[in-house]
Amino acid sequence: MSLFKSLPEIPTSEAKARAKLDHLYKELFYHNYCYYELNEPEISDEDYDALFQEALALERAYPHLKKDNTPTKSVGYAPLEKFEKVSHSVPMLSLDNAFKQEGIEDFIKRIKKFLGLEIDAPLEFMAEPKIDGLSAALRYEKGHLVLGCTRGDGTTGENITHTLRTIHSIPHHLKGDDYPDFLEVRGEVFLSKEDFLLLNEEREKEGLPAFANPRNAAAGSVRQLDSVVAAKRPLQFFAYSLALIPEGIKTQRALLDSLKKWGFSLGDPLKICGSLSDLLEYYGSVEKIRSHLPYDIDGVVYKVNRLDYQERLGQVSRSPRWAIAHKFQASQGETILKAITIQVGRTGVLTPVAELEPINLGGVLVSRATLHNADELLRKDIREGDRVLIQRAGDVIPQVVRVLSTDSSKRNPPFIFPNHCPICHSHAYRDPEEAATRCTGGFNCSAQAKERLKHFVSRHAFDIEGLGDKSIDFFWEQKRILSPMDIFTLEERDSKETPSLKMIPGWGEKSAENLFQAIREKNHISFDRFLYALGIRHIGQITAKSLALSYETAPAWYEFMEKMAAESLESEAFQSLISINMIGQTIGLSLYEFFREPLNKKMVKDLIEFLTIIPIQQTKGILSGKTFLFTGTLQTMTREEAKQKVESLGGKITSSLSSQTNFLVVGENPGSKIQKAQAIGVPILNEQEWLQLIQKP
Repeated sequence: MSLFKSLPEIPTSEAKARAKLDHLYKELFYHNYCYYELNEPEISDEDYDALFQEALALERAYPHLKKDNTPTKSVGYAPLEKFEKVSHSVPMLSLDNAFKQEGIEDFIKRIKKFLGLEIDAPLEFMAEPKIDGLSAALRYEKGHLVLGCTRGDGTTGENITHTLRTIHSIPHHLKGDDYPDFLEVRGEVFLSKEDFLLLNEEREKEGLPAFANPRNAAAGSVRQLDSVVAAKRPLQFFAYSLALIPEGIKTQRALLDSLKKWGFSLGDPLKICGSLSDLLEYYGSVEKIRSHLPYDIDGVVYKVNRLDYQERLGQVSRSPRWAIAHKFQASQGETILKAITIQVGRTGVLTPVAELEPINLGGVLVSRATLHNADELLRKDIREGDRVLIQRAGDVIPQVVRVLSTDSSKRNPPFIFPNHCPICHSHAYRDPEEAATRCTGGFNCSAQAKERLKHFVSRHAFDIEGLGDKSIDFFWEQKRILSPMDIFTLEERDSKETPSLKMIPGWGEKSAENLFQAIREKNHISFDRFLYALGIRHIGQITAKSLALSYETAPAWYEFMEKMAAESLESEAFQSLISINMIGQTIGLSLYEFFREPLNKKMVKDLIEFLTIIPIQQTKGILSGKTFLFTGTLQTMTREEAKQKVESLGGKITSSLSSQTNFLVVGENPGSKIQKAQAIGVPILNEQEWLQLIQKP
């Protein structure tokens, strides 16, 4: 049986496999970023491992699709620029995970097969608790601590010596005198449960946001530039391995004994296990006491005890063959769902949230849980007043598993998912690309406006020097910039405000004047950059350019969009929009929904009237003003080459047939477009006729 949950079937089409693998890479990179960089995981370990294993299965089925830099080969996340980078003497690997007994059975069988041992041959494992903290490496020279760093991406970490030196359980000088001249100790930085609760109480008194869990608090503490912050927090360190093994140490047990002798604390309980039943017994016993342990653990780790076996087994990609993490199942419990509320995220997604009768899960009091989206709410038929099963997936994210048996005659009616944003009351629509409902308020919605402002001034948009993310945060908190127009009126308003920006510490007259000058210089912008800056869903740089070329001027584009949004999706205007090259149904719907919101229309109109928006240079040529649609297979060139040829000669490409299409170019096996073209009077050219057309002087 497989180590993980059963995987979806492998696509038989290479195109589908490529698309699926690219999607999985993006998902895995994103969740690595959330876990390692933000310290805010969004999915459980089990769900992450399912994605990871699906990507591995696709790579095995289509090895030529595998890329050089993939999340299946990397560990952690790239180190932050603010820290000095440190290369590990030996890579800091991640561990493979198992969630069920079958996974551990497979692990033991693979090891014995690799080592050439009989299936019933004795094999010892060192079983240790898996501390849920931040991995770190400590370098000692002649017994003195000289460097401490994070795991980073497994090859390169961040130098955090200044914060690690504040942890009392990390010795500055090793005990005894039998340690080697060079030693690299690896272990986990963490906060105890009690210290975590006290830290959050202090933060609440100071008006600061609480940490989500002890791991977040520990990671956020050691990755501070100011060591004083870390020193105020009672961080601890448990050692569990060495990068290079000194002579004389033959087993994992002896390695841990040496670490303890040199002054390091170890996780507890530890046990030597000689069989599968011993491992499972250890797992069960630790799971029973985990809520009583003073620190968080999310599983146990099994390591082959003999170090010569470890060396022979080596590693695969990002993980050692000789170790595995046996993860705990999610903590579950029953409670009452009191109410369903809607939370609006930074990208405008409306997420239903369950407000619960508080329940203790794994030592954490849970009063809210995600319901994911409208589809999930409907599929599980979750209603207010239901008795529900709750779990902390991966001990991180509370979620509703299912409704427990209930009297259907006494249940409340189904929850009606809103079609308006609860924050700004703008229209909300279902995004066809995702199982998500999105607010169309954009800059007018306080839940997402700040992030949109950061996009508005970003490098490929308005690119205003001196108005980066931190400045936007500052002006947002000061309520000086709450909308795009506020940027361009900042100088005028500042002259009337008290205090002026020039008088605020950290700014001063010169800095303020430099910013005002940078904003004045951006009163002129190209049409495509303006479109991209608006942050309309699915409008990237390429699609923005395609729109800018199609509508030529910002006023013409605005007039068309306003008219289109006032009609139905079946209107000729909408069909004309989605026929533009690179647009299509999804992007067309996004534009349609954006312009259905009156506040969005007003914002765009105000910007167009205030700014000088420069049309992008249209290629002039013999096909200028002509729109082409290709169907069927061309013999003399690929479809992409043909499209590029049209655009190089000043023509435009459309992806669907309409009365606005000037020519339908037909190759082999053209399909039904010929009949439609004949019906609406669009001229039809075969490939030879089209070649003659583009060769005209």
